[in-house]
Amino acid sequence: MYLDHNAGGRIRAEVAAAITDWLQQPVANPSSLHAAGRRARDAMEEARDEVARLIRAAPGEIVFTSSGSEANGLAILGVTQPGDAVFSTAIEHASVLGAVSAAEGLGCIPGWLPMDAHGRVTPEAVVSMASGARLVSLGWGNGETGILQPLAAVGAALGSLPPDERPLLHSDAVQVVGYEEIDVGSLQVDLLTLSGHKLGAPPGIGALFVRRDLTLMPRVHGGSQERERRAGTENLLGIIGFGVAAKLAREDRLERVSRIRLLRERLWTVLQENCRPMVRYDHEPSLPGTLSVGFTGLRGDALLVALDAVGVAASNGSACAAGAPEPSHVLRALGHDDDAARSVLRFSLGSDLDSDAIDRAGAAIRQVVADARSRGGCA
Repeated sequence: MYLDHNAGGRIRAEVAAAITDWLQQPVANPSSLHAAGRRARDAMEEARDEVARLIRAAPGEIVFTSSGSEANGLAILGVTQPGDAVFSTAIEHASVLGAVSAAEGLGCIPGWLPMDAHGRVTPEAVVSMASGARLVSLGWGNGETGILQPLAAVGAALGSLPPDERPLLHSDAVQVVGYEEIDVGSLQVDLLTLSGHKLGAPPGIGALFVRRDLTLMPRVHGGSQERERRAGTENLLGIIGFGVAAKLAREDRLERVSRIRLLRERLWTVLQENCRPMVRYDHEPSLPGTLSVGFTGLRGDALLVALDAVGVAASNGSACAAGAPEPSHVLRALGHDDDAARSVLRFSLGSDLDSDAIDRAGAAIRQVVADARSRGGCA
């Protein structure tokens, strides 16, 4: 009963099959000039085409990276220099916050956009604060609470500014890709971060969309790979898997999103039977498979241990912050106290689940919560 798909999920069967086929032959370096190298390059470029099609970009605008975190760092640090103003929000993924902090250490000036009670910005506030800045980095979907930012409206608002006042717009779309229809032109984004393992590709492969006329300073040097924007031998097997996963995501998105959203609401209905008092933190518009629930008076970390013992995998925040002693920085940034932040569990659903799995998981969660309340809470 795996309910942690925002952190990673099952590799899709078609992806595994494509990678297995390549494992039966030498996995050549795509930069090699011999026939095996040319086959590898052709396969890599075919995958690049599929990733580009998923977000309606040109293949040459896709830079493959090792992860979404690397892509976020490349986006932020690759377009800024000392003295530049960089705006973001306090609820971003740790890799974005870390990159903004690194940029500050190099002489950039950070700024933090105001949010409403659910963590959303307004286009008006972004324009008011960030006009004249170098970069705005705004995560499209929050991996902890599931809330979606009005990215298209922000892009339109920034696009209406005079060219010398318009900041570049970067979005971490790792949690959104495969759920929302993405058209980078309509969104008016300059940089967009993707990750393969959220689509059913293996871990260890990400991508950054870079608008074709934008100069990007590499963070990894020493080679001409990725059009000199990211040196190093490409992860061919991961890229091939990413391409297959992107194609599948484009083909079955609508059916998959509808089914996952129904399963999420089914789980919420089951939990309401005897898990009160509790607070739901995902508010529409939100990621279809994310259910963020605070179990008032209980400790989320203790609940996670108890759930794991009965076969339910969940989370109390981003996997990149796992093990951190502090409560969720997202909920604290939204004004919730430490006790409330520590009470939250995130259940994130994927396409490999069905109604039976949701009912069994819901029953197990109800029992664990009931046991904890009968003991007077979790310490």
